[in-house]
Amino acid sequence: MSSVLDATTAKPLREVDPEIFQAISDEKRRQASQLELIASENFVSEAVLEAMGSVFTNKYAEGYPGRRYYGGCEFTDVAETLAIQRAQQLFGADHVNVQPHSGTQANVAVYMTVLSPGDTIFGMNLSHGGHLTHGHPLNFSGKMYKVVPYGVREDTETLNYDELERLALEHKPKLIVVGASAYPRILDFERIGKIARGAGALVMADIAHIAGMVAVGEHPSPVPHCDFVTTTTHKTLRGPRGGMVMCKAPYAKDLDRLVFPGTQGGPLVHIIAAKAVCFQEALQPNYRIYIRQVLANAKVLAAALIERNFRIVSGGTDNHLMLVDVYSKGITGKDAEKALEASGITVNKNTIPFDKNSPMVTSGIRIGTPALTTRGMKETEMKQIGTWIANILDDIHNLELREAVRQQVLKMTRSFPLYGQ
Repeated sequence: MSSVLDATTAKPLREVDPEIFQAISDEKRRQASQLELIASENFVSEAVLEAMGSVFTNKYAEGYPGRRYYGGCEFTDVAETLAIQRAQQLFGADHVNVQPHSGTQANVAVYMTVLSPGDTIFGMNLSHGGHLTHGHPLNFSGKMYKVVPYGVREDTETLNYDELERLALEHKPKLIVVGASAYPRILDFERIGKIARGAGALVMADIAHIAGMVAVGEHPSPVPHCDFVTTTTHKTLRGPRGGMVMCKAPYAKDLDRLVFPGTQGGPLVHIIAAKAVCFQEALQPNYRIYIRQVLANAKVLAAALIERNFRIVSGGTDNHLMLVDVYSKGITGKDAEKALEASGITVNKNTIPFDKNSPMVTSGIRIGTPALTTRGMKETEMKQIGTWIANILDDIHNLELREAVRQQVLKMTRSFPLYGQ
């Protein structure tokens, strides 16, 4: 005897909700047929997708492994324990919490673990490459805490460590936040840790963008020098959309309490399982090869644009992304983004240091290489893509050129199929 539930769940998505089915189909086609150069995006493996779409989505599991408020969590405990152990192995952290639903919620948990409303924090200026959650006045972090922003030098467009130290000694912050969403150079976590200790401050590193490089030793690790380290698990880690916090052992119990029950309820067990899968993938030797190719591709793409007289903020890149000053060529970031998207090349408009344009217009675009590297593209493709970008932006109103590039992009993407394309 079949139930109503059986009859409903047996139907495929195309029958249950053809509109959502079509939206997913269209998105799959969009991802496969465009050159994805948004620095914060990547393509997960089929294994990660499988874990995300698993029956773990049905399970409530408030609490932590071995300490749940619900029954039936024995296999949930296996998945979460594996995620924790693998993250510890990747990063060498004392303690890991894999339950935050996002990078923002990971940052919230750290702030609430060690701060009270009104405490002083330091964060990198958003227009210099920082993140909203590092103290922007429209974000909760800027509303709850007294924020002193720091930034880059005007001459080199690299982080001004001397100014950061001067400000820290003057303002005596409770917490220094270091990390960025649009900073193309190596971050000196050791020096920042010393600055923090000299000012009597704690320090949190947000490595959402560079976690993949840190995991394989292609960027210095913040773990030895920082009290807390937060990250997303997508971007260069190439996992599901989610967050994670690492911390020194003395903060472990308080941090866990702030994640649950402090700021979240039931964890997303299917996402935690997918995090475990992406950590397992990152522990394999070919992941280091992948990250090195990401870095090589970024350098080649930046060089291709420099050769065409585009100014790259700070003169180049040490990681997976670059900021291109398009306003120096009389183009706004907004217009550049639209023109490139019409040509099959996806980037995002982005402010550059000391930007005179608004955040919705901007003087720059941000370009990153993780997603295209996942598809197997290498230096040859980066040189060609750099030429296409330069051609479009040097003749931004040429609609025929956009269509010609779009057809060339389609040809290239077919050579690097995505998800059975």
